[in-house]
Amino acid sequence: MTHQLRFALFEPDIAGNVGTILRLGACLDIGVDLIEPMGFAYSDRSLARAGMDYAAHASVRRHVDWAAFDAQVTGRIVLLSTRGTTRIDAVRFDPGDVLLLGAESSGVPAMVHDRADVTLNIPLVPGRRSLNVAVAAAMAAAEALRQIDGWPTEQN
Repeated sequence: MTHQLRFALFEPDIAGNVGTILRLGACLDIGVDLIEPMGFAYSDRSLARAGMDYAAHASVRRHVDWAAFDAQVTGRIVLLSTRGTTRIDAVRFDPGDVLLLGAESSGVPAMVHDRADVTLNIPLVPGRRSLNVAVAAAMAAAEALRQIDGWPTEQN
């Protein structure tokens, strides 16, 4: 199956968020790349609970580290970051984009930030630091799918 978009999760910390993103990917036909090490075992119960039975339908690729992931990327890397330089509503998404999200506790290191082709932010009201990573993934996916006309065909 060819995906129009992919999520990439850099060294995720929270199993429940990964499960939620696996479910999101399965429901919207967005592949998921997991860049290790992760802060939990892939068999973690909270991952399964959040992903429910949908996670089994997700297209998942696991990478032993950043270098292994970066070596196989074919599309643009669009990094969602509180330090992103472009607002989400000003980014032009393309088919093949990889929506990269950092670890919940620490984001991404400078070398990963520097490697991104686009760095975007989701504007928040003053005094708020960040959104949950799964919420940010859903918001970026919705905008990207809207722009590339990539929403799944409705079923009755």
